Amino acid sequence: MKINLLETSDTHGFLFPTNYVNFHDNKPFGVLRCATALKQLKNKLDNVITIDNGDFLEGSALAYFVAKIQEEGAPCPIDIAFNEMHYNFGILGNHEFNYGQKYLRNTIAECNRQFLCANIVDDNHQPTYGKPYVIKNINGVKVGFLGLTTQGTTKWEKKENLAGLHFLSARDTAAKYLPEMRKQANINVVMYHGGIERDKNGNATEVQTGENETYALLKTVPGIDAIITGHQHRKIADYILGVPVIQPGHRGEYIGHIQLDVQKNNQGKYYVADSDVELLPTKDYDVDSKLADDLSDIQAKINHWLDEPMAHIEGSMEFDDAFAARLNKNSFVQFIQNIQMRTMGVDLSATALFNDEAHGFENPITMRNIITNYVYPNSLAVLKITGADLKQAMETSAKYFDYRDGHITINRDYIFPKAKHYNYDMYEGVNYTINVAKPVGHRIEGLTYHGKPVDDDQELKIALNVYRAVGGGNFQMFNQDKILRSDDHMMSQLIADYLRQHKVIKAENNHNFKVIYRP
Repeated sequence: MKINLLETSDTHGFLFPTNYVNFHDNKPFGVLRCATALKQLKNKLDNVITIDNGDFLEGSALAYFVAKIQEEGAPCPIDIAFNEMHYNFGILGNHEFNYGQKYLRNTIAECNRQFLCANIVDDNHQPTYGKPYVIKNINGVKVGFLGLTTQGTTKWEKKENLAGLHFLSARDTAAKYLPEMRKQANINVVMYHGGIERDKNGNATEVQTGENETYALLKTVPGIDAIITGHQHRKIADYILGVPVIQPGHRGEYIGHIQLDVQKNNQGKYYVADSDVELLPTKDYDVDSKLADDLSDIQAKINHWLDEPMAHIEGSMEFDDAFAARLNKNSFVQFIQNIQMRTMGVDLSATALFNDEAHGFENPITMRNIITNYVYPNSLAVLKITGADLKQAMETSAKYFDYRDGHITINRDYIFPKAKHYNYDMYEGVNYTINVAKPVGHRIEGLTYHGKPVDDDQELKIALNVYRAVGGGNFQMFNQDKILRSDDHMMSQLIADYLRQHKVIKAENNHNFKVIYRP
């Protein structure tokens, strides 16, 4: 007997096959492609269980438009699409909390899939977003399904969005529930919105913060027959410690598939005799035409909103090479830094080009430019730090660069196992040089603030996005205790508000840093 597990994960509100950079896109991803794929696979395969592994509420222009422009109580277009796909189970991702718990609970109420969540508990240590697990009878085989969410959520999310919630270790929670599940089920599947922190040999692939616990979970908790993962946006169909593992990228670019060959032993007990894992690219499937038609009105409204001119530029804020912009700051980065400093009333700031799709502002600037360049729902905070904190943070950012074959390039750790361009910050309000020829930790040269060298014990105030402000990206010199004040407005809203008030802006660049290789 075959049991087939089909997974989507980290779709981030990308229903249509577009990243909204261009009006007429036909990208190789999207929930509407997943819908067609799942329908065909359900017709082809036996004993199918479908799972969405979380991070479905936030991340696209559509998700932002519904939540913040239309101010809907729940994301009806997203829920329509997912309900039409008839998932068995849903898992909560960390980004489900970005628009607040009321919005999330309204969403769950609209959904027809069963949400499982074992390690998000209330003050009485009771699971608060669904049952921790269920046992499902699949043609006589009892299969246990356990739901887990990365505990790293508490590090990045606003406190008010997590009021009354406690996020427990996925490993510890699995260790609590798997023994009782094993007493009831023949086979057990873990569905975890979290990633993989070590390679197959047990070597760490990232700093061990507890954000991702898949390897630790499989190493220490017996009785797991398959594990569904996500969060990292990696493309994985493999085995770890003999257990089949999948992770299907993001935006609906793949369907993850685990097939379990279930047999009965001489004692009449079911067990997994064999398994297969694969990722199925959704580019091979057409968009679901019925869903596309049902959602065409909201898509038209979004495109109209995105293309409304907001301001004109004197000069240029466009670029076509994100890495070159990280090497040599451009006028777009300067503009973002200026907005952050102006909003927070400080003269020191840091920001990043979050991905390689960033291309700056076209002329005239539209909301499409803002949303596709500033992709995260970040708000801002001001931190009180020391000169030593600043230097340590800048050295952490400088790890981004490497030198190979006579060229400054990207450190492979920022590309594999996942792209992490968002962890290279550029700094404003100081002048400095990054010398890639120097050892890691000693690359910042000529650092000055108001024309004077920065002392280690000097007190400074810096504007950061909230992810970085609480130490996100392993910036351990920043934390909640150093935050002086914050602004609840999302950065995309702050940019839009500024442009509405300033119909003509000038492209400027003070060239306050450079990246060199000088032995």
